[in-house]
Amino acid sequence: MTARIGVALMAVLLALYIVLVAQRAWLLLISGEPIAIAMGIALVVLPVLAAWALSRELWFGVRAERLGRRLEAEGAVPADQVSVRPSGRVIREDADAVFPAYRADVEENPQDWRAWYRLGVAYDAAGDRRRARAAVRTAIRLESAERRA
Repeated sequence: MTARIGVALMAVLLALYIVLVAQRAWLLLISGEPIAIAMGIALVVLPVLAAWALSRELWFGVRAERLGRRLEAEGAVPADQVSVRPSGRVIREDADAVFPAYRADVEENPQDWRAWYRLGVAYDAAGDRRRARAAVRTAIRLESAERRA
C-alpha cells in the first residue's frame, strides 16, 4: 500500500511539474524573441516526454500487479520461505539460494508467463531490479499473447 501512495505522490508531483513547465513554455513562445521561442519549444518537448514516461511506468505497474493477482488466484505464487530483515527486505543470501530453481523453470518453460513472473520476483528479491523488470515485461508480453490466442 505504501508503494501505491509513493507512486501516486510522484505522479501528482510530475503532473504539477508538467503544468508549471508548460506555463513557462507558453510564456517563452509568445515572447517573440527567437531564442526564447526556441527555449519554449524545448520546454514543450520535456513535459511531453515526462508524461509519456509516467504513463508507461504506471501502465507497467498496473499490468504487473494484475499478473501478480492472477498468479495468486491460481495458487501459483512462490511458496519459498526466505528470511527477511526487520525492515522487511529479503536477506540476499536466501534469495540467491532459491533463484536457480526459478531460472531453471524459465529455461524449461520459456513460453510460460508464470515462470517469467516468478523469475522477476526472484530477481527483485536478489536486488537486481533491471533484470526483474525485464523478466516481468516478458511475462506481461507472454500473458497478453496467451489471452489473445
